[in-house]
Amino acid sequence: MDLLRFITAGSVDDGKSTLIGRLLYDSKSIMLDQLEAIEKQTKNKTSGDIDLALLTDGLRAEREQGITIDVAYKYFTTPKRKFIIADAPGHIQYTRNMVTGASNSDLVIILVDARNGVVEQTKRHSLIASLLKIPHVVVAVNKMDLVNYSQDVYNNIVIDFAKLATSIGLKDVNYIPICAINGDNIVEPSINLQWYSGSPLLNYLETIKLEKDINLTEGRFPVQYVIRPQTNELHDYRGYAGKIISGIYKKGEAVTILPAGISTTLSAIEVNGKQVDEAFAPQSGILHLTDDIDVSRGDMIVPTASLPKLSNELEVFLCWMDNKALQPGNKYLLQLNNKIVKAVIKNIEYKLDVNSLEQLALPEKVQLNDIVKASIKTASPVMFDDYAHLRASGSAILIDETSNVTVGACMITNTIAGE
Repeated sequence: MDLLRFITAGSVDDGKSTLIGRLLYDSKSIMLDQLEAIEKQTKNKTSGDIDLALLTDGLRAEREQGITIDVAYKYFTTPKRKFIIADAPGHIQYTRNMVTGASNSDLVIILVDARNGVVEQTKRHSLIASLLKIPHVVVAVNKMDLVNYSQDVYNNIVIDFAKLATSIGLKDVNYIPICAINGDNIVEPSINLQWYSGSPLLNYLETIKLEKDINLTEGRFPVQYVIRPQTNELHDYRGYAGKIISGIYKKGEAVTILPAGISTTLSAIEVNGKQVDEAFAPQSGILHLTDDIDVSRGDMIVPTASLPKLSNELEVFLCWMDNKALQPGNKYLLQLNNKIVKAVIKNIEYKLDVNSLEQLALPEKVQLNDIVKASIKTASPVMFDDYAHLRASGSAILIDETSNVTVGACMITNTIAGE
């Protein structure tokens, strides 16, 4: 059974938490004791119906204010697919939280209040989805009950969003009218939306094809762990464990060890404790090399025919996630997959307006939630691909050396000119 990771986004009070609660409730993915606790909390409110938003607004401050502050992750399973949901905050000051939740998502559900249409936060979250190259987009036009389930209102929103999607390069956009609080078109088709001929939301999530999103052309295998038992039974055993993040690996294939640049071949491949002739993304496994080469955690084993870029100078889009301002010259640790190296912010070129993608004059300091174009120099070369081409090996984080706090999310665009 495959896994779909998706994130919900939208303006404040568009119904993101209620939508997730409805998906969990209608798919019978709520524990009985959890349901009883939510029903008890709901009784303290004026409305009589169960408040499904309480299922995701887990922090006390969230429940008291009726808003989402942190990214809440929920898990549920249907007979067709497993799901991991990230519920992103709608407030402007929590832009970093959406970037965090969206970085590993296969799909984004952008909620639009049918009464308000496409608003500023809709554009902001859509632009971030475009910047992060999320493969699939669902525009869920919510609260259709408050506009009398009007097809004209829905059609006008579709027209407005389609213009936005075209201007910012969003692809594979689908539109679904819903009413999360009443369950219209969430799990079952709604009699109130008989003019809509498409699938209900859950059915769409269960059936969307994800295979085409996986790059099976360029192999990337970051080494997670070196297995060397040194027992009598396995005296000569040496394997390199990790997850294939893209591509296909075949026994006997010519590979290169990076960053050393040493070439060899694959003598064996293990998946689930058994030897196989080939393995592919996103499988985890153990690779064995024909030659005895010094390979350690953070190195990458790649097919010689499709090498990634190797450089100690990067250009990135950087989302700043720390309360302390960023300035050129600041030093951090950069982590790209399993590789961690020291790095310095060489230069900041411009700030990106996430409402329009316009390049703004550089401020004196980069503040929390700002997205900037920056150049980074690392103490030693790192292996990477352009983020737009291969997300798995084109994203990195910056870590504060003293506190170990993640302070920045990087989307690598290309090497510095001349490299």
